[in-house]
Amino acid sequence: MRIDSGLVGRDAELALLGELIGGLPARGGALLVLGDAGVGKSALLRAAVEPAAAAGHRVLEAAGVEPEAGSPYAGLHRLLWPMVRMAAGLPEPQRQAVLSAMGLREGPRPEAFTVALGVLNLLAGQADGHPIVVALDDLHWLDQETQETLAFVAHRVERDPVLIVATARSGHASPFAAAGLPELTLTGLDDAAAGELLLAYAGDLGAAWQARIVRESRGNPLALLELADAWRARGGAGTGVTPRPALTERLERAFAGRIAELPPGTRDALLVAAVEHGGALPEILAAASTLAGRSLTAAVLDPAARARLLRLDGGRLRFRDPLVRPAVLGLEPLTRRLAANAAMAGALSGDPLRRAWHRAQSIIGPDDRLADELEDGHPASLRGGAVTTAVWALERAARLTTDPARRGRRLLLAAGHAFALGRAELVGRLVTEAARDELAEQDRARLEWLKEIFTDGTPGDADRVAELCATAARSVVAGDRDLALDLLHGAALRCWWAEPGSHSRREVAGVAESLPLPATDARYVAALALAEPVRRGAAVHELLSAALPAGALDAVALHLLGQAAYAIGDLPRAADVLSRAEPRLRDEGRLGLLAQALVTRSACQLLTGDLDHAGAAAEEGRRLAADTGQPLWETAALTRTALWHALRGESERALELAGAAETAAGRDGLGLLTCGALLAKGVALLVAGAYEAAYQELRRPFEPADPGHHPRECFGAVMFLAEAALRAGHLPHTRHVLADLERSALRTPAPLLHGQLLYARAVLASGPDAEGLYETALRHDLSRWPLLRAKLELAHGRWLRRRRRSAEARMPLRSAQATFDLIGARTWAGQARADLRSSGERAPAPRPAVLSPQELEIARLVADGLSNREIGERLHLSPRTIGSHLYRIFPKLGITTRAQLASHVERLAAGPPD
Repeated sequence: MRIDSGLVGRDAELALLGELIGGLPARGGALLVLGDAGVGKSALLRAAVEPAAAAGHRVLEAAGVEPEAGSPYAGLHRLLWPMVRMAAGLPEPQRQAVLSAMGLREGPRPEAFTVALGVLNLLAGQADGHPIVVALDDLHWLDQETQETLAFVAHRVERDPVLIVATARSGHASPFAAAGLPELTLTGLDDAAAGELLLAYAGDLGAAWQARIVRESRGNPLALLELADAWRARGGAGTGVTPRPALTERLERAFAGRIAELPPGTRDALLVAAVEHGGALPEILAAASTLAGRSLTAAVLDPAARARLLRLDGGRLRFRDPLVRPAVLGLEPLTRRLAANAAMAGALSGDPLRRAWHRAQSIIGPDDRLADELEDGHPASLRGGAVTTAVWALERAARLTTDPARRGRRLLLAAGHAFALGRAELVGRLVTEAARDELAEQDRARLEWLKEIFTDGTPGDADRVAELCATAARSVVAGDRDLALDLLHGAALRCWWAEPGSHSRREVAGVAESLPLPATDARYVAALALAEPVRRGAAVHELLSAALPAGALDAVALHLLGQAAYAIGDLPRAADVLSRAEPRLRDEGRLGLLAQALVTRSACQLLTGDLDHAGAAAEEGRRLAADTGQPLWETAALTRTALWHALRGESERALELAGAAETAAGRDGLGLLTCGALLAKGVALLVAGAYEAAYQELRRPFEPADPGHHPRECFGAVMFLAEAALRAGHLPHTRHVLADLERSALRTPAPLLHGQLLYARAVLASGPDAEGLYETALRHDLSRWPLLRAKLELAHGRWLRRRRRSAEARMPLRSAQATFDLIGARTWAGQARADLRSSGERAPAPRPAVLSPQELEIARLVADGLSNREIGERLHLSPRTIGSHLYRIFPKLGITTRAQLASHVERLAAGPPD
C-alpha cells in the first residue's frame, strides 16, 4: 500500500491550501508553513503544487540548500529561470536589476529594492493570463537576498493572482519568516494518525514495537519511518534506551547508521558533497576522486541513492533530508573534513572565489597569503550583489591574518558591508572583535563611526557627541575627510533626534566650522543645520542658496540638503528639494533614503497646508520604512499621519495614532518624535473643542524640562498653542513663551517660525493693536503657506465680526472657508462656514472628502496621464493593485472612466466656486 507519510492526519491543512488555491485568480496571498524536520512540510507543499498545476496555474518552484544560503539571489535564479525571457517586458532599470541578480548580466551590484520591484511586476504581469503559485521548500536555507525579495512581493500580491507558499523549519530566524505573513504551524500527528501511518508502512512489526515507535517518534512522520527502518536494521533490538537523545539527534543517528555501511568511495563522495553543500556532479566526482586517490564515476553514488540519502536534481547532488549533511560530517574526523575541502578547492581552478572559500576551510591557523586572496576577491562579490559573501570573505580573511592591525581593518571593512545589509547584530559583533586589535589611528576612527551608525537617535549622550567630534578632527589630520564628514553628520543627528544640551550642539557646529572641510559638501551643510538649526540658521540658509542651483547634485546630496532646509524651518524649500530628490532615489532604488525623504516632505506639506500630498507621502514613507527596517522613521511617519488626521478633523483617529507614536518615542527618549506626537494630539483636541486639554499638550514642546521639548520642532506648534491659549484662558504664560520665541526669531530667518509668530501676535493682541497686526500679517506673501493664511483669515474675520463689522468680515471668512475646503481641513472649514452664515452670507456646501491618501495620490497620477504600470513603479505596487484601487475610486466619485477622473481632480485642485 502506497501512503504519503506527510499527509496522513492533515485534512484541515489540506483544506486550507485548497481554499487558497481555489481563491485564484480573484485574489492572491502568501502562507508560511512551519514545523520541525520530518513533520511533513514538503509533502504538504507538494499537495499544494499538484492541484494548482492540474488547474492550469503556472507553478514556480525553488528549494533552499544550505551551501547556497550565502550566495545572493541563488534561490531567485532557480525560481525565475522558467520566466527569464518574460523579463524583457519590464522597465529597463528593473529588467537590468533582475537579470544582474540572476547572474545573467554584467554590471554593478543591483539595488535590492529595484530587484524586488522587478520581481513583483514580473510575477504580477505574467499572472494576468495564468495564476502563479510560487512553491518554496526549505525556505530557511534560501539566501537572505531571495528571502527579502519574496517577502517584499508577498506583502503586495493580495490583489494579484499570485500565491506564495513556503516551508521553513521552526526556530530559524529569516527575513521571510520575520515579515509578518500568515503562518501555519505543523505539529506531530496524534497517536491514531501515527498508528495508521506506521501500520501502512511497517505492518510486519508487532503491536508492542509499533506502540513504542509511535511513542518515541512524538508523531513525527519521518521519525516513524526512520525508527521503523532502524528497528529492522538491528533485527528487532529496539529503538533506543533511556535516557533518550533528542528526536533530531536520533534521526541523525539513523542516517549515520546507513552511511557507515556504505562503500569507502561512496562515503568519499558524500563527504565532498557535504562540505560543498551539494555542488554540480562533475565537481563533486572530481574532488571525491582526489580524496579517494582513484577515479570515481557517478555509479559510486548508487548505494547512497538506494539508502534514500541523496538524489540528483538537474545535474546537482541533493541530500534527501537536511539532517543527512550533519550526519555525514559527524561521522568523519577533522582531518578528513579538511582534506575534503582541499580536494574541492583543487577541483575549482576556474572559480577563484569558491576555490578560496574551500581553501580557507581546509586549513587551521593563520595564512596571510590566503587572507590577501580573500580580501582581493571581495570586490567581485560586491559587484555581483553578493554582499553576504563579501562579508564572509573579509571576516574569514581576518581570522587568517597574523598582523593585528590588518586583522582589525578587515573586520571593520566587513562591518561596513554588513551595515548595508541592515544587520545590526553582525555589525556589533564585528566591531567588538575589531576593538580588541591594535588598530591604526584611522581605523580606530572608522570603528567609532561604525559604533554610531545604528544609534544616531540614542538620547542625551553628550559625551558620545564629544567623542565623535574629536574623532572627526583626528580623521581630518589622518587625511580622511569623508570619514570626518560622516562622523560629524552622525553627531549632528544625535543632537537632532534628542536633546544632548546646548554645549553639545555648539561643539558639533564649532568643530565643523573649524576644520578644513568643504562647505559645499551636503553632509557639512546638514551637520550645521541639524546641530544648530536656530543659531546657524542664517549661515545654512546662505549655504543652501549657494548649493542648490548647482545642476550636478546627486540624489543623496539633494536628500541631505532637503534635510538641512527642513531643520532650519524653511519648509517650502525643503519640500521642493526633497521633491527633486525623490524621483532620483526611486530610479536608483535607494528606498531607505526615499522613506526618509517622503516622511520629511510630508511634515513640510502638513504645516504649509498641502494635506493631500502630505497624507500620501506619509503613508508611502511608513510602508517603505517598514520594508527597509527603519523603526525610527516608522514612528516619525506615524506622527505625520496623526497630524494629517487631526488637521482633517478626524480627532479620534489622530489621538489613537499620536498616542502610539508618543509611547514609541518616549520609550527611546526621542524628543523630536515626542514633540511631533504632542503637536498631533494638541491639534486633534483643538479641532474637537477640548481647548484646555489641547493647551496642556501644546505647551509641553516649549518647556525645556519636558521629554517632548525640541528647540526647533516646537516652531510648528506656535500657531496652535496661541489659539488654544486664547480659548482656554492661558494668555500670561503663552505670552512669556512667545517672548522667548521672538528672541529666537532675531537669530534665525526660519520662515516657519516667522510665519507662525505673525498669527500668534495678532491672535493674542489686546486692544486696537490687533487690527494692525492682522493687516501686517496678511500683507506678507503667504502663497506657499495656505494653512497659515487661512487660519489668519479665519481669526481676522471672527475678530471683525465680534466688533459688528460683518460686511468686512465676509471677505476673509469666504477666503478662509474656500482654502480649508480645498485642503481638506474640515473642522475649520465648518467654522468658517458658520461664521459666514452669522455674518449674513450663505456659504457653499462642503465638498465631501472620500478618498484615502493613497487613493488620492493614485487619482492625481492618473490625472497626470500615467498608466497603471507607471503608477505601480512610482508607488512600488503592482499594476493590478493599482487597478483594484481605481475600481474602488470610480464609484466613490460617481465616475466610470479615467478621463472623468482627470477632470474631477482638476476641479478638486481648482477649489470650490466663489
